[in-house]
Amino acid sequence: MAIGAMIHTFTVQLADMDRGVYDDLTLRVARHPSETDAYMLTRTLAYCLEYAEGITFGAGISQADEPAVLVRDMTGKITVWIEVGAPDAERLHYGSKLADRIVVYTHRDPAKVIAPWSGKRIHNAEAIRVFSFDPGFIDDAAASLERRNTMTLTVTEQQLYLDLNGTTLSSAVHMRGAIPEA
Repeated sequence: MAIGAMIHTFTVQLADMDRGVYDDLTLRVARHPSETDAYMLTRTLAYCLEYAEGITFGAGISQADEPAVLVRDMTGKITVWIEVGAPDAERLHYGSKLADRIVVYTHRDPAKVIAPWSGKRIHNAEAIRVFSFDPGFIDDAAASLERRNTMTLTVTEQQLYLDLNGTTLSSAVHMRGAIPEA
């Protein structure tokens, strides 16, 4: 855990009907002083939306060779590399060589996130998927964050319904397809 990190606790009821994943989670999420609430919330939602056996938060900014969230199999091999925000092409290239699947969750305009990757060398770029939310969704949800949070997250037909500390919001989960290879 980073020095000066603020710990946020999330008690989550997850119902992802699109994937058939239903679980109750308790997450302790460390927010580094340089991390925005929007980034931390996007990281937490990425964890929930990709929830599977072996999922964990990465070591964060103290460990540059790990993503924000990752899934490991029982042997320790990284199977899913989950970036958050606007990772550079070099990180995507590195991650896609290690993992079977790589995804990016962003709270920013996905076109602006993808644009700098154009013409850059990214291993298996056509398989990378970028997920985003409706404009303003993350900022509106982040305004409801507290140190201890109660969250109900329901996903059906790529529509996300979020109740965060009594504030109810919804957003489509937008997926951008393949990134053209260099």
